[in-house]
Amino acid sequence: MSVVTRFAPSPTGYLHVGGARTALYSWLHAQKHNGEFVLRVEDTDRERSTDAAVQAIIDGMNWLGLEHTQGPIFQTDRFDRYTQVTQQLLTEGKAYRCYCSKERLEALREQQMADKQKPRYDGKCRRLSESEQDQNQPHVIRFANPQEGSVSWDDAVKGTITFANQELDDLIIARTDGSPTYNFTVVVDDWDMKITQVIRGDDHVNNTPRQINIFQALGATPPEYAHVPMILGDDGKKLSKRHGAVSVMQFRDNGYLRQAVLNYLIRLGWSHGDQEIFTLEEMKSLFDIHDINRAASAFNTEKLNWLNQHYMKTLPVEEVTKELQWHIDHQQLDVSNGPAIERLIPVFADRVNTLSELVNSVGYFYHDFESYDEKAAKKHLRPVAKEPLMHVQSKLSGLTDWQPETIQQAIDDTVSELSIGMGKVGMPLRVAVTGAGQSPNLDTTLHLIGQQRTLERIAKAIEFIEQREAQQ
Repeated sequence: MSVVTRFAPSPTGYLHVGGARTALYSWLHAQKHNGEFVLRVEDTDRERSTDAAVQAIIDGMNWLGLEHTQGPIFQTDRFDRYTQVTQQLLTEGKAYRCYCSKERLEALREQQMADKQKPRYDGKCRRLSESEQDQNQPHVIRFANPQEGSVSWDDAVKGTITFANQELDDLIIARTDGSPTYNFTVVVDDWDMKITQVIRGDDHVNNTPRQINIFQALGATPPEYAHVPMILGDDGKKLSKRHGAVSVMQFRDNGYLRQAVLNYLIRLGWSHGDQEIFTLEEMKSLFDIHDINRAASAFNTEKLNWLNQHYMKTLPVEEVTKELQWHIDHQQLDVSNGPAIERLIPVFADRVNTLSELVNSVGYFYHDFESYDEKAAKKHLRPVAKEPLMHVQSKLSGLTDWQPETIQQAIDDTVSELSIGMGKVGMPLRVAVTGAGQSPNLDTTLHLIGQQRTLERIAKAIEFIEQREAQQ
């Protein structure tokens, strides 16, 4: 049998981390078995579904590179098919019309809860004869769930799960207005699309026995189910907006590479020995739904940052540059007057966690700063720094070959000739040329800034020191 998996989000918001992980697992399973991957948009909740949410989901899938082979298929385009299957179940006596009012159902629920019973429909309308039914009266259609025995399945993640049919009520499969409900449309779609494996969050476990019973009523074989545990935040609570970025595209906006996000997502509930870094090809070949962890996973931002740094350092610089361009444009950084941006990627990859941080850190390579970091200037641009700055300025101005090696030699010569420590030269020089107290190695930094701009900034720092002297 050919493998067919699906990702079936509801378009009521962005593509969140949990959904993206489910999509990744489903996509990888299809990829590993040369199967089909269906993108199905479950948009029957027409009040909450929006076109913007549909686009947000598609954007997130595209950014991650999770290409579907079928779809997107919209449930709202399949209402005629749902009506057809509903009529089939009615004709075969496997579904029935229910005329119970909301008031009766609410009273029934309150009484059952008062009696410490699990709330469930009591099947009153299930026993109506043909003569007692009036199709012109408002009604819903309920599935006639088996009343005896149990429903059981071997979950690829959780093992064997069994529900007694007495725990399940006759769920509504069509509302009063004729619109189908979730548990029913899912079954019809999975049946028609020949889905072989359903990978989804374990919040759907309670839906599964109901869906299996509908499959069996239709004479269809249910797919294999794999219910994935939820993702927790750093604090052990269910991941939500309060934990920061939970939208996939927010990770893009925050400066994470898709390779890092994919690598992080696959490890957020699945493992292969002690291996932490996985190429896309390794993910496809090694992933197995039966190896998904049963326990919930906790989101760890530090781990994601570590992975992102790894990919910034190891991916071809051209690939990182391509991803970096979005952040350059978004932050409106003009990189036309300075070194090629790809030259800065290996320099900063060890110093920042994200592409966004990288763009925020490299401004002084492209434009002059208006002021110094206050603490750095107070500590390092003092009168005692004037002579070392003038001395190193003279050395640097005399260089005819502006290379990291010659720059470092000029700094070393200043230290030696003035008989002072490296910090007495290096730190004032760093603040002078970058405006702050931290930067990559000075020789590399000055080389990339350029000789003329470096000398101008040293002169400006000397002037700054002299002005402060005059004010004292």
